[in-house]
Amino acid sequence: MSSEELTKNQERFDHKNEERSALRSGKGLTEEVVRLISEDKDEPDWMLDRRLRALEHYQNMPLPTDWPGQPDLTELDVEEIIPYIRPDVEARGSVDSWEDVPEDIKDTFEKLGIPEAERESLSGVGAQYESEVVYQNMQEQWEEKGVVFMNMDQAVEEHPEIVKEHFMTRCVPPSDNKFAALHGAVWSGGSFVYVPEDVTVEMPVQAYFRMNSEGMGQFEHTLIVAEKGSEVHYIEGCSAPKYGTHNLHSGGVEVFVGEDAHVQYSTVQNWSKNTFNLNTKRAIAEKGGRMEWVSGSMGSKATMLYPCTILKGRGASANHISIAFAGEGQDIDTGAKVYHNAPNTNSTIESKSISKDGGRTNYRGLVHISDGAHDSSTAVECDALMFDNESISDTMPYMEINESKVDVAHEATVGKIGDEDVFYLQSRGLDDDDAKQMIVSGFIEPITEELPIEYAVELNRLIELEMEGSLG
Repeated sequence: MSSEELTKNQERFDHKNEERSALRSGKGLTEEVVRLISEDKDEPDWMLDRRLRALEHYQNMPLPTDWPGQPDLTELDVEEIIPYIRPDVEARGSVDSWEDVPEDIKDTFEKLGIPEAERESLSGVGAQYESEVVYQNMQEQWEEKGVVFMNMDQAVEEHPEIVKEHFMTRCVPPSDNKFAALHGAVWSGGSFVYVPEDVTVEMPVQAYFRMNSEGMGQFEHTLIVAEKGSEVHYIEGCSAPKYGTHNLHSGGVEVFVGEDAHVQYSTVQNWSKNTFNLNTKRAIAEKGGRMEWVSGSMGSKATMLYPCTILKGRGASANHISIAFAGEGQDIDTGAKVYHNAPNTNSTIESKSISKDGGRTNYRGLVHISDGAHDSSTAVECDALMFDNESISDTMPYMEINESKVDVAHEATVGKIGDEDVFYLQSRGLDDDDAKQMIVSGFIEPITEELPIEYAVELNRLIELEMEGSLG
């Protein structure tokens, strides 16, 4: 990539608007803030009750500080985070015409490729700015088949029974961890996807989440319900410009994969190096259901991200694929969790990490096979690539096997970009930077192959920017 192209791509993510908010909560997490958010959204009492219960869990739970090798969270002060900023847009909630989005917000998303991607290859697009979805649209051909794609605030109003049943009940209860409780108390925006029985959504749906203001938290909630025999691919993009103070991203994702249904959840995240990225993502797969996670994470100061799949029904399967990139001052702690709770279940986990300039990456994973989950199988593969002797890569796999009639495999490799490899490529006419970029592109190819072409290209661009030290 030429220096001109690098500058152009860097500007896409560094672009920042002057804050124009219609409502801005106070800092920190208090009952007053929680009630303010709920009142501003005109939520029903049952949702306010859930928020307040989550707040109680949050107040009674400690921060995770005793995990071996976990990222340092001491610089994160939730009491200094602004949990809710409603942007100053003319219409409350999302609009379905791109022309109705305010010019400065529209310009931000245009720089990031929204809605260009919609015009080219997507069934529907949502765009969240700060704490609220400002644009949402679904192609009519899918609406006619009963597919629902809307923001979560709308879903609470228009599909209360589905939301009541699934929202932070069985999949990600607020009692799960400190940040799940935080999320449950102050969540705002996000996506609701419902796919009826035997409906295949042939083109992906996409949501993009953008933080613009300094010192804020973004807490979008994504809820996907795929009924029996259905299929959908959901793509999520996230980014934030450079900040002088810390920001927090603590999203929540819940996926319900019905009998013989198939859901793929792909995400490419590029945060500022002042952002703490602490998410809770989980799926439950019924009999014969198939769940796929494809994740690319980079840019943040610290990330703790471990998508989890619970294989609840016989023959259910999960496939987790992830890539993490850590540069100077970054600690990217990612991995996956799979619970085999039924016979004949299958899972694969493939993790690839890259570290440079003293950055740290870590694979932290858990595979649990319950007693009675016979004839199940799992395979875990962790590969790490380092640029220098100062960088760090760790692997922390946990295997809890309570059934004897199973197949279990784990493989891990750690390597450094070799001088001989670089020299060979230079002898073929490449300079040092291009040679290293080619090696990295080959290293992550198994993951980019799982993404739509435009996202694979984007992921490669982001990694090129990281290698140049141009992001965050």
